Amino acid sequence: MIAREELRERILMTLISKNVDVSNVKDDIQIILADYEVQERSTEVALRSADRNEFLMKKFITAKLVAGCTERTIKYYGKTLGFALERIGKTVDDIEADDIRLYLAKRQKVDGVTRTTAGNELRVISSFFAYLCTEEVLRRNPVLKIETIKPDTKKEKAFTDMEVEKIRDCLKNTREKAVVEVLLSTGCRVTELVLMKIEELRDGAIVVHGKGEKDRTCYMNARAIIALENYLKERSDKNPYIFCGGVQGMSFKYCRRDPEWYKRPEMVGEGHMDKSSVEQMMRRIGKRSGVEHVHPHRFRKTCATMALKRGMPIEKVSKMLGHEQLETTKIYISISEDEMEQAHRKYVV
Repeated sequence: MIAREELRERILMTLISKNVDVSNVKDDIQIILADYEVQERSTEVALRSADRNEFLMKKFITAKLVAGCTERTIKYYGKTLGFALERIGKTVDDIEADDIRLYLAKRQKVDGVTRTTAGNELRVISSFFAYLCTEEVLRRNPVLKIETIKPDTKKEKAFTDMEVEKIRDCLKNTREKAVVEVLLSTGCRVTELVLMKIEELRDGAIVVHGKGEKDRTCYMNARAIIALENYLKERSDKNPYIFCGGVQGMSFKYCRRDPEWYKRPEMVGEGHMDKSSVEQMMRRIGKRSGVEHVHPHRFRKTCATMALKRGMPIEKVSKMLGHEQLETTKIYISISEDEMEQAHRKYVV
């Protein structure tokens, strides 16, 4: 690696850490450095060699930041890549294709992750090694020898009408009711749900911040509007998020002991409810209701399926979900053979 290029990357990393937009200055930095001879100190080389994985990972993350990836994507890259490199236990230069295969196999067999999750992790690892080869840090890309992991083909069904009513019947407080009804009504992703802000709630509609920093408006039915109103009436804090988070250090155990903690302003923190908290809530609701496999994403499938059954064109269902491709929407639809037969009799002459 040329010393000048390493210096340029370190400057960019420092600027980004200070929340400086580097998209318009990276070329200027390159031009300025071109007028100078840059040589590494031996102590720096030794330090970098001792922690080479972390250094190269930071360079990769910096490149993704400069490329305009969202904060959520950057966090996922960093967490996934850091976990994988630690598990593999080798420096980047020594990692072979078999090391990556073994890591992915253990993730599925030992950790129990799905093929979809393993495939997503492989894409992150592949992007990292492709970057290192492009930057001429490595001469070979071990990921090129690894076959793509096919995602799980089993389609999870939407909740039935009976299951939805069982879930509604067991909800204990206004917060749980608001979360469930908003998920059912909007079909939003859990990451979009937790980022919703009170100021962006207007006349039964809410602005959601989707993937790739693409915003869209989601509309709510009467059940969701009333559930939100009842929940927000019980809040007297100044947190801007609809689904606020607790004060720092508040545990899941405390939330279970006092499920209405959000009514007490001193217990409300500055941030929003996180994804894992919503998932924990759904598991508790599933246990109480007797409905299996209750998790946020299944509400999204249910919303899409119900909308299609009631006559919404699939193109509009796709827009409601924030999908760019219609094929992605089709994965979410859960229509039985009996329903297909009835639809055929109704619409096909």
